[in-house]
Amino acid sequence: MPNTEKILNDNLRRYNRQEFIRTDTVQIPHRFTRKEDIEISALLTATIAWGQRKSIINNALRLMELMDNAPYDFITDAVPDYRSLPTESLFSLSTDDRWQRFKGFCHRTFNAEDCLYFLLALKRIYIECGGLEEVFAKGFARDNSVFSAIKYFREEFLALPHPTRVEKHLPNVDKGSAAKRINMFLRWMVRSDDLGVDFGLWHYIPTSALMLPLDVHAANISRRLGILLHPKNDRRAVEEVTAYLRQLDPQDPVKYDFALFGEGVFDGKEI
Repeated sequence: MPNTEKILNDNLRRYNRQEFIRTDTVQIPHRFTRKEDIEISALLTATIAWGQRKSIINNALRLMELMDNAPYDFITDAVPDYRSLPTESLFSLSTDDRWQRFKGFCHRTFNAEDCLYFLLALKRIYIECGGLEEVFAKGFARDNSVFSAIKYFREEFLALPHPTRVEKHLPNVDKGSAAKRINMFLRWMVRSDDLGVDFGLWHYIPTSALMLPLDVHAANISRRLGILLHPKNDRRAVEEVTAYLRQLDPQDPVKYDFALFGEGVFDGKEI
């Protein structure tokens, strides 16, 4: 039986450091200093964070360029009125070149229309709901659960009339989704340490409540170490692994995301 705690702590020291940023999608929000720019760029990057990391990073950088590398200003100034959406293409909302320039954007199944809806929903979130932090905080306050925060965020984000296809890009935790990408986004926003990979911008959700962003690499390593027995990579698996990690560090269990992800991606090598 492997010494799981030692393996995880060794990997944590190996991967939770500044060098990790240049190899990971977290590098995108690290391009910004304004809170709202960090939040918006992080959410959009997390939304498309599946597939090859090089492709994710390249397409996230392209998204930032399409928004003039000023996400919050773009959301508030260039995104058109969201209160009367057309039944046809969302491109018909505006002839502004800044809106039309998203034609052709695509990351795997996340296409240009999906992207436009995300921009419209984000504008509403910041104008009507007080911003992303406020939305997640309100959902968390329901029962002090990250899953409730994710559920409420999904409800608010889909409050506008939207193409049905958009829904698949937002995790439905009531249907057992592991919500890997949103849990990763929450790790970025909530947890903080003196190594500076995560931002620690949000304070309404405690680090102790975060759930592991369970991707295929972390799941495989967890099973290899014997800390995940559930066969599917779903919400139950997230709860099972996170419960174990809380035994190691009740206040900051998801710091071990670095250990599990790094072992899976880098195969124990230095980054």
